[in-house]
Amino acid sequence: MVMLLCVLFKPATALADVVLDWNAIAVNTAIANGQSPFSQARFAAIVQLAVFEAVNAITGDYEPYLGTVHAAPGASADAAAITAAYRVLRTYFSGSAATLDPAYASALALIPDGTPKADGIKAGEAAAKAMIDLRASDGSAPPLFKTPGIATPGEWQVTPSCPRVPPVVGPQLGNFYQWQNVKPFGIPSAADFLLDPPPALTSNRYAKDYNEVKTVGGGVTNPARPQDRADGARFYRDASPTLALNMAARQVAVSQGRSMSDNARALALLNMAISDSLVASFLTKYTYNFWRPETAIKAVDTDANSDGNSKTDPDPTFKPYILTPCFPSYPSNHASGTNGGVEVLRRLYGAGGHAITLSNPASLDSVVAAMTLQYTTFKQITDDVDDARVYGGIHFRFDQEAGGRLGRDVATYVYKNNLRPVHPE
Repeated sequence: MVMLLCVLFKPATALADVVLDWNAIAVNTAIANGQSPFSQARFAAIVQLAVFEAVNAITGDYEPYLGTVHAAPGASADAAAITAAYRVLRTYFSGSAATLDPAYASALALIPDGTPKADGIKAGEAAAKAMIDLRASDGSAPPLFKTPGIATPGEWQVTPSCPRVPPVVGPQLGNFYQWQNVKPFGIPSAADFLLDPPPALTSNRYAKDYNEVKTVGGGVTNPARPQDRADGARFYRDASPTLALNMAARQVAVSQGRSMSDNARALALLNMAISDSLVASFLTKYTYNFWRPETAIKAVDTDANSDGNSKTDPDPTFKPYILTPCFPSYPSNHASGTNGGVEVLRRLYGAGGHAITLSNPASLDSVVAAMTLQYTTFKQITDDVDDARVYGGIHFRFDQEAGGRLGRDVATYVYKNNLRPVHPE
């Protein structure tokens, strides 16, 4: 891990695109500090909006996000971007100073000293402070927990991953109950994107998806789960939407020769959409409190949990291939966040014709750390995520499809209503 982090924070030997360089540093800093996928998305959005605002104050290519950051004529956009990213990261992750400080010094050393550099640093500092101040009380803290209700058909119940609050001796409770109330970045309100309820327990759709995850999602070994689907389940267990899609965006931006200003906007829109999709997903989750496959498959033979569906036979020995997250099932957060990010990327770069390689060398799973996944379209990523959660045994297929719809709707709004070109083609 130490060697890996040194590589991740190694500064470039020449200025290429510091927006892309510091995007990688930002994502990896959040991961190295043990942040949840939801916190990763929030931090990435804050960093990339600060970078965008700093760069855009100099280039003026797009409508600003805040409109309060100004730069002197001739200010260095490189210095502004580097400083904005560094200052946000240094504020939130002071424990990473030993890696962030040298990376910042090395990056700035590549810019000639003088007034443009100094003015760029000022713009970056101003943008970072403005974004940090804006998000100081955004609802992401303090942590809140969901107390499960009485076991009834379809009602979410705790699973083995659920924490005890207080630790060790307290009851098991649901995680991230506060996340449904986090202030969005690019949509007016998460409530505007509340999904319809999940399928009725007695419906054919519910039975179909119940039997799919029961068949392919259980056990350490399962002849119904192909090796590539097992690999995908483990890869996307560890790779958040923020990690995967920022990595993809950097690669496509380079291949298409996008400008620094374009990249600053693209990464801001991408991470706004991912974060807002996850907030809206949590609102729907805790509105309907729908049970996980692990609970449904093991419990449908009991009187308290009978689903009333003659097509859903129980399996009291069912254990999902990967660990079930500790919050309700419907919709899938990974589907919501991934589809939100992918919809932005599709609109920016086109649906296909790409050369994308995803990896996660920081994974504590040595098999995952050695994996690389290759994609030529963005939809291939979302399809793999959907299969990963079903073949992993932690989601119904309708959870994935609903999360996909939510993410695409959120992203469409974010893209159409934020950071628009000043002079559209």
